[in-house]
Amino acid sequence: MFTDYTKIIIKSGNGGNGAATFRREKCVAAGGPDGGDGGNGGDIYFQVDKDKNTLIDFRYNKKFKAGNGENGSGNNCNGKFGEDLYIKVPIGTVIKDAETNRVLADLSKPDQQELILKGGRGGRGNSHFATSMRQAPRFSEDGEKGEEKEIILELKLLADVGLLGFPNVGKSTFLSKVTEARPKIANYHFTTLEPNLGVVKTKDGDGFVIADIPGIIEGASEGVGLGIQFLRHVERTRLLLHFIDVSGEEGRNPIEDYKIINEELKKYSEKLSKRKQIIVATKIDSMQNNEGYKELEKLAKKEKIEIYKISSVTGEGLQELIDHISQVLKTLPKEDLIEIEDKMIYTLPEKDQGWEARKEGNAFYVTGKAVDRLMGRINIEDNESMYYFHKCLKNMGIDDKLKELGICDGDTVYISDWELQWEE
Repeated sequence: MFTDYTKIIIKSGNGGNGAATFRREKCVAAGGPDGGDGGNGGDIYFQVDKDKNTLIDFRYNKKFKAGNGENGSGNNCNGKFGEDLYIKVPIGTVIKDAETNRVLADLSKPDQQELILKGGRGGRGNSHFATSMRQAPRFSEDGEKGEEKEIILELKLLADVGLLGFPNVGKSTFLSKVTEARPKIANYHFTTLEPNLGVVKTKDGDGFVIADIPGIIEGASEGVGLGIQFLRHVERTRLLLHFIDVSGEEGRNPIEDYKIINEELKKYSEKLSKRKQIIVATKIDSMQNNEGYKELEKLAKKEKIEIYKISSVTGEGLQELIDHISQVLKTLPKEDLIEIEDKMIYTLPEKDQGWEARKEGNAFYVTGKAVDRLMGRINIEDNESMYYFHKCLKNMGIDDKLKELGICDGDTVYISDWELQWEE
């Protein structure tokens, strides 16, 4: 099954906790602090896998988690870092933030890998908090929690040429004739339910990739039919072959078909609508008259677009078209078709960022990442630790803010998940 769109949840590893330990050796009455640091949590990377061509692996497996860092221990032994997680995806995968739809990475190069989510930092052991005034700190720092995010994986096929046109105009038959691809072919609409890729080998030894995009109909850009699911694959192509049935067998108007498809392209992407096109008049072996083709030829001349007529059944015009495509592609530069503004990697806040103090009723509340980190390294049963705690409140400006809000001795203050009583 071809899967080109999915949502998954990724979570980086938690940092390990620092240790609060002391040297214990023979003949050493009071050893100093020797608590080791916790290990950093594992990061999450996305990596191109040349052997993958679909996102089917993510159909049922929706959650991915990197390893947690280990806790520190005595004798200044640091915890082991959490194992990084490498998620393998096919080339052409675009990674987006599910909340904002912002593009985070475009994995369109062989062996490319991108860091998307960093793990939590390990907490520091108590040896870091020793000073001349506080020689035996009985507290350490907890590791940071990893970050969890929902992201979108969107596969956009990498092809040089894209085949456009209404259903049943001969795109799949053409692909089967000029490449080794074997798409399902039948004489009814929407035979093609998923994109097909084929490689064309030219006489001079060059080659190019063609993508057969499932039929796009009027309203496709707004979700009608199957086209909206596959328009993204056209974005990667450098050249579009616009297939139009001129046989008259189904009573279609070639001019109207041309205008409708191009209008859908324009609604979906202004940039895509300006991509170079070649009109391919198909099923000429079954033409009931030349009127449809003549009108299309006039339109092509007016729009300054090249036009070729072919029959995939008899092979008429196929080689001429392939030779011309090969020459045109040599003039079209390959470009990065996905624009990433200010490439983003999710990271955890810096330790001194973010806190808020407010009064609700008779209680005071202090919240934010900065105070969460602070409370993670406080031992409220230890006097030295509480002294360090009050010093941090003052240095962070929380002390002054609470006084500004009118806090008095005996008032209740909630800091992070702790309920405390305020004392001057």
